[in-house]
Amino acid sequence: MSDINKLFIVSGPSGVGKGTLVRQVLARVPDLYLSVSMTTRQPREGEIAGVNYNFATEEDFKKFIEDDSFLEWARVHNKYYYGTPFKPVQNALKQGQSVILEIDVQGAMQVKERVPKSVLIFVVPPSIEVLRERLRERKTESEEDIESRLRTAAYELDHLKKYDYVVVNDILENAVEELVGIIKKETA
Repeated sequence: MSDINKLFIVSGPSGVGKGTLVRQVLARVPDLYLSVSMTTRQPREGEIAGVNYNFATEEDFKKFIEDDSFLEWARVHNKYYYGTPFKPVQNALKQGQSVILEIDVQGAMQVKERVPKSVLIFVVPPSIEVLRERLRERKTESEEDIESRLRTAAYELDHLKKYDYVVVNDILENAVEELVGIIKKETA
Protein backbone atom coordinates (compact mmCIF):
# COMPACT_ATOMS: atom_id res chain seq x y z
CA MET A 1 0.00 0.00 0.00
CA SER A 2 1.43 3.37 -0.94
CA ASP A 3 1.48 6.37 1.37
CA ILE A 4 -1.11 8.13 -0.82
CA ASN A 5 -3.73 5.35 -0.84
CA LYS A 6 -5.04 4.88 2.66
CA LEU A 7 -7.44 2.71 4.54
CA PHE A 8 -9.80 4.93 6.57
CA ILE A 9 -11.84 3.41 9.37
CA VAL A 10 -14.86 5.32 10.64
CA SER A 11 -16.27 4.10 13.95
CA GLY A 12 -18.67 5.43 16.52
CA PRO A 13 -21.69 4.47 18.56
CA SER A 14 -24.80 3.13 16.86
CA GLY A 15 -27.03 6.07 15.91
CA VAL A 16 -24.24 8.68 15.80
CA GLY A 17 -24.70 9.20 12.05
CA LYS A 18 -21.70 7.34 10.63
CA GLY A 19 -23.64 6.17 7.57
CA THR A 20 -24.93 9.63 6.75
CA LEU A 21 -21.45 11.13 7.15
CA VAL A 22 -19.80 8.47 5.01
CA ARG A 23 -22.40 8.84 2.21
CA GLN A 24 -21.84 12.59 2.10
CA VAL A 25 -18.06 12.18 2.12
CA LEU A 26 -18.25 9.69 -0.77
CA ALA A 27 -20.15 12.30 -2.80
CA ARG A 28 -17.32 14.82 -2.24
CA VAL A 29 -14.16 12.71 -2.42
CA PRO A 30 -13.54 11.16 -5.85
CA ASP A 31 -11.99 7.70 -6.06
CA LEU A 32 -12.80 6.82 -2.45
CA TYR A 33 -13.98 3.20 -2.29
CA LEU A 34 -16.62 2.22 0.27
CA SER A 35 -16.17 -1.28 1.56
CA VAL A 36 -19.57 -2.94 2.02
CA SER A 37 -19.73 -5.01 5.19
CA MET A 38 -21.36 -8.41 5.48
CA THR A 39 -23.94 -9.12 8.18
CA THR A 40 -26.24 -11.89 9.35
CA ARG A 41 -28.99 -9.48 10.41
CA GLN A 42 -32.06 -8.87 8.29
CA PRO A 43 -32.19 -5.74 6.10
CA ARG A 44 -33.85 -2.69 7.63
CA GLU A 45 -36.50 -0.89 5.63
CA GLY A 46 -34.89 0.84 2.66
CA GLU A 47 -31.57 -1.06 2.84
CA ILE A 48 -30.33 -2.60 -0.39
CA ALA A 49 -28.27 -5.79 -0.54
CA GLY A 50 -24.80 -5.10 -1.90
CA VAL A 51 -25.18 -1.35 -1.27
CA ASN A 52 -25.82 -1.00 2.46
CA TYR A 53 -24.65 -4.48 3.45
CA ASN A 54 -24.05 -7.87 1.97
CA PHE A 55 -26.65 -9.95 3.83
CA ALA A 56 -25.67 -13.53 4.59
CA THR A 57 -26.84 -16.54 6.51
CA GLU A 58 -24.96 -17.42 9.69
CA GLU A 59 -23.73 -20.57 7.95
CA ASP A 60 -22.28 -18.59 5.00
CA PHE A 61 -20.72 -16.05 7.36
CA LYS A 62 -19.01 -18.78 9.38
CA LYS A 63 -17.62 -20.24 6.15
CA PHE A 64 -15.97 -16.85 5.44
CA ILE A 65 -14.46 -16.97 8.95
CA GLU A 66 -13.12 -20.49 8.38
CA ASP A 67 -11.59 -19.41 5.05
CA ASP A 68 -9.93 -16.35 6.69
CA SER A 69 -11.74 -14.17 4.13
CA PHE A 70 -12.44 -11.26 6.48
CA LEU A 71 -10.22 -8.27 7.21
CA GLU A 72 -12.16 -8.11 10.47
CA TRP A 73 -15.31 -9.59 11.94
CA ALA A 74 -17.26 -9.60 15.19
CA ARG A 75 -20.48 -10.69 16.79
CA VAL A 76 -22.27 -7.49 17.79
CA HIS A 77 -24.74 -7.07 20.67
CA ASN A 78 -24.60 -10.88 21.09
CA LYS A 79 -26.95 -11.12 18.13
CA TYR A 80 -25.54 -10.70 14.66
CA TYR A 81 -22.24 -11.14 12.90
CA TYR A 82 -20.66 -8.28 10.96
CA GLY A 83 -17.47 -8.42 8.92
CA THR A 84 -15.40 -6.77 6.21
CA PRO A 85 -14.54 -9.08 3.30
CA PHE A 86 -10.81 -8.68 2.65
CA LYS A 87 -10.62 -9.18 -1.13
CA PRO A 88 -12.60 -6.06 -2.27
CA VAL A 89 -10.53 -3.83 0.06
CA GLN A 90 -7.29 -5.33 -1.18
CA ASN A 91 -8.36 -4.95 -4.84
CA ALA A 92 -9.35 -1.28 -4.41
CA LEU A 93 -6.02 -0.44 -2.75
CA LYS A 94 -4.10 -2.25 -5.51
CA GLN A 95 -6.04 -0.20 -8.09
CA GLY A 96 -4.89 3.04 -6.47
CA GLN A 97 -8.01 3.90 -4.50
CA SER A 98 -8.23 4.87 -0.86
CA VAL A 99 -10.81 2.83 1.04
CA ILE A 100 -13.26 3.81 3.76
CA LEU A 101 -14.74 1.31 6.20
CA GLU A 102 -17.64 2.04 8.53
CA ILE A 103 -17.12 -0.47 11.34
CA ASP A 104 -17.28 -0.79 15.12
CA VAL A 105 -14.44 -0.47 17.62
CA GLN A 106 -13.75 -4.21 17.77
CA GLY A 107 -13.36 -4.33 14.01
CA ALA A 108 -11.28 -1.17 13.90
CA MET A 109 -8.78 -2.64 16.35
CA GLN A 110 -8.54 -5.84 14.27
CA VAL A 111 -7.92 -3.86 11.08
CA LYS A 112 -5.32 -1.62 12.75
CA GLU A 113 -3.47 -4.75 13.83
CA ARG A 114 -3.50 -6.19 10.29
CA VAL A 115 -2.96 -2.84 8.50
CA PRO A 116 -0.98 -0.63 10.92
CA LYS A 117 -1.03 2.41 8.59
CA SER A 118 -4.85 2.54 8.73
CA VAL A 119 -6.30 5.90 9.75
CA LEU A 120 -8.81 5.57 12.59
CA ILE A 121 -11.58 8.19 12.86
CA PHE A 122 -14.10 8.09 15.71
CA VAL A 123 -17.43 9.90 15.36
CA VAL A 124 -18.99 11.05 18.63
CA PRO A 125 -22.38 12.57 19.41
CA PRO A 126 -22.57 15.97 21.12
CA SER A 127 -23.92 14.10 24.19
CA ILE A 128 -25.30 10.72 25.25
CA GLU A 129 -28.77 12.28 25.48
CA VAL A 130 -28.58 13.36 21.84
CA LEU A 131 -27.49 9.82 20.94
CA ARG A 132 -30.42 8.31 22.88
CA GLU A 133 -32.82 10.63 21.02
CA ARG A 134 -31.32 9.76 17.61
CA LEU A 135 -31.72 6.05 18.34
CA ARG A 136 -35.35 6.57 19.32
CA GLU A 137 -36.04 8.65 16.20
CA ARG A 138 -34.83 5.79 13.97
CA LYS A 139 -37.69 3.64 15.30
CA THR A 140 -35.77 0.47 14.43
CA GLU A 141 -35.00 -0.78 17.97
CA SER A 142 -36.94 -1.51 21.13
CA GLU A 143 -36.24 0.51 24.27
CA GLU A 144 -34.28 -2.50 25.57
CA ASP A 145 -32.15 -2.54 22.40
CA ILE A 146 -31.56 1.22 22.70
CA GLU A 147 -30.29 0.81 26.27
CA SER A 148 -28.04 -2.04 25.12
CA ARG A 149 -26.64 0.18 22.36
CA LEU A 150 -26.02 2.98 24.87
CA ARG A 151 -24.08 0.59 27.12
CA THR A 152 -22.03 -0.44 24.08
CA ALA A 153 -21.49 3.27 23.28
CA ALA A 154 -19.98 3.80 26.74
CA TYR A 155 -17.57 0.91 26.09
CA GLU A 156 -16.69 2.29 22.65
CA LEU A 157 -16.08 5.81 23.97
CA ASP A 158 -13.44 4.33 26.29
CA HIS A 159 -11.38 3.60 23.14
CA LEU A 160 -11.15 7.19 21.89
CA LYS A 161 -7.44 7.47 22.72
CA LYS A 162 -6.68 4.65 20.25
CA TYR A 163 -8.07 6.70 17.34
CA ASP A 164 -6.13 9.15 15.21
CA TYR A 165 -9.03 11.63 14.91
CA VAL A 166 -12.30 12.40 16.69
CA VAL A 167 -15.16 14.11 14.83
CA VAL A 168 -18.17 15.46 16.73
CA ASN A 169 -21.35 14.96 14.70
CA ASP A 170 -23.39 17.87 16.02
CA ILE A 171 -23.96 19.96 12.90
CA LEU A 172 -23.86 17.53 9.98
CA GLU A 173 -22.26 19.89 7.44
CA ASN A 174 -19.42 20.73 9.85
CA ALA A 175 -18.78 17.05 10.58
CA VAL A 176 -18.75 16.23 6.85
CA GLU A 177 -16.27 19.04 6.14
CA GLU A 178 -14.03 17.87 8.99
CA LEU A 179 -14.05 14.29 7.74
CA VAL A 180 -13.33 15.38 4.14
CA GLY A 181 -10.46 17.51 5.48
CA ILE A 182 -8.96 14.54 7.32
CA ILE A 183 -9.08 12.37 4.21
CA LYS A 184 -7.53 15.08 2.02
CA LYS A 185 -4.78 15.73 4.58
CA GLU A 186 -3.93 12.04 4.91
CA THR A 187 -3.84 11.40 1.16
CA ALA A 188 -1.92 14.55 0.16
